[in-house]
Amino acid sequence: MSSRIPAHGLAAQGINVAAEIKWNLPTAPLVEEAVRRGEGVLAKDGPLVVKTGKHTGRSANDKFIVRDAETENTVWWGKTNKGMTPAHFAALKEDFLKHLGTKETLFVQDLFGGSQPEHRVNVRVINEFAWHNLFIKTLLVRPDVAELAAFVPEYTIIDLPSFKADPERHGCRSETVIAVNLSEKLILIGGTAYAGEMKKSVFGILNYKLPVDGIMPMHCSANIGPNGDTAVFFGLSGTGKTTLSADASRTLIGDDEHGWSDTAVFNFEGGCYAKMIRLSPEAEPEIYATTKRFGTVLENVVIDLDTREIDLDDDSLAENSRGSYPIDFIPNASEKNLGPVPKNIIFLTADAYGVLPPIAKLTPDQAMYHFLSGYTARVAGTEIGVTEPTATFSTCFGAPFMPRHPSVYGNLLKERIAKGGVDCWLVNTGWTGGSYGVGNRMPIKATRALLNAALDGSLNGAEFVTDANFGFQVPQAVAGVDSKILNPRDTWADMAAYDATASKLVNQFIENFAQFEEHVDESVRKAAPKAA
Repeated sequence: MSSRIPAHGLAAQGINVAAEIKWNLPTAPLVEEAVRRGEGVLAKDGPLVVKTGKHTGRSANDKFIVRDAETENTVWWGKTNKGMTPAHFAALKEDFLKHLGTKETLFVQDLFGGSQPEHRVNVRVINEFAWHNLFIKTLLVRPDVAELAAFVPEYTIIDLPSFKADPERHGCRSETVIAVNLSEKLILIGGTAYAGEMKKSVFGILNYKLPVDGIMPMHCSANIGPNGDTAVFFGLSGTGKTTLSADASRTLIGDDEHGWSDTAVFNFEGGCYAKMIRLSPEAEPEIYATTKRFGTVLENVVIDLDTREIDLDDDSLAENSRGSYPIDFIPNASEKNLGPVPKNIIFLTADAYGVLPPIAKLTPDQAMYHFLSGYTARVAGTEIGVTEPTATFSTCFGAPFMPRHPSVYGNLLKERIAKGGVDCWLVNTGWTGGSYGVGNRMPIKATRALLNAALDGSLNGAEFVTDANFGFQVPQAVAGVDSKILNPRDTWADMAAYDATASKLVNQFIENFAQFEEHVDESVRKAAPKAA
């Protein structure tokens, strides 16, 4: 493996450890290491199955950005982006490196964040777990052997689940910490075994860097049609972003994080990170097939240790069970993880109120409004105390990963939509015929048919009416789709109840958007839904 060891080693970064360094191991040796070390077990059909312990998702409240001369006026400080003092970070770094020095073995991967060479960033990731190293190798873009030899990291991530932070000494909230120092270009992750923190940290780096060069970073999936038309899918967790982009008739660019440059939509990653809970071989055949592949990592998926059979329907370990796999496990994935600039943008929302139509066409101003709003809804029963649908607004459909002010990303999006003449659509994958508990989940078959009509251009020729609440255009008839579901009010048995629920949701949009009003043009403010 000497060919995979870069000339610029850890010592060149001021990291001096006695541990054995496993440099840039390929998939099979990393799987072997993980099994040998008891980090996971192999399932019957080949994937590595691991548990992340008490952290089965991101620890958003434990993430901090160092507040210094570099970030003071460039980061959007607040609930999402919380500050850490340089002194606290210095103490954390000192203790992290001491803890790193206690390890007998470390796993290091040198990787790219970004598939378009002129806009990518070199990232070195140092792990104590072999499976974490396999995860990040799978999720980021993998250099070839020649590129590894000359690799010099720009950013470094050190991920030590066994490290326990001291809130008083380190200026954090708990024993878990994700500390981002954009001046030192160093990210420290401790006290959590949830692997997704690493990839989201790289997303945060690119979200900070790329807008300076006029590149639009996006929390989205993307694919390409047979005529070379790129579609971008924005959406929060649970809206169908990964599922709907993995379409056998279209070429997948990626399922989560992309940049939009003057010449391309490019994946930040070289892999996919999909939800596994209740995955259906009928509805999601391409993703389901990855659960039977060597090289896939399944997190918090229940496995029978006698038969090594996995049970994707069992949520006893986590509702957020996940699978990571190389993007080429999807049969029709883009070879270079990039495609042309987009023809269509789709905003996905799982509206548990049952108010939004299954599809609507947006103007560029409405698109910016809904992009900054980032709406979806939680359903009753998913969290303690949630007894009815609850609106969730995550600006830019990815607030936790957006270091700069949302208007930076919103204005970039609006400019690129106008420049490219892009068609924009709002797609509700949530409820119809009533709110959650009364109505039904939007049929995925109908959603796919509506998307296909939007993407192939045929929907542009439909007859539209203006939605009375939101002002966007709703088609009246689409081939292959029951017209009854197109107008959401008509699907409710009690239309007065629909009107009351719609009015409630409109007011929530307006209240949420108040924080952005002074940062957007009058035309965007006028794109707001109309309160009754």
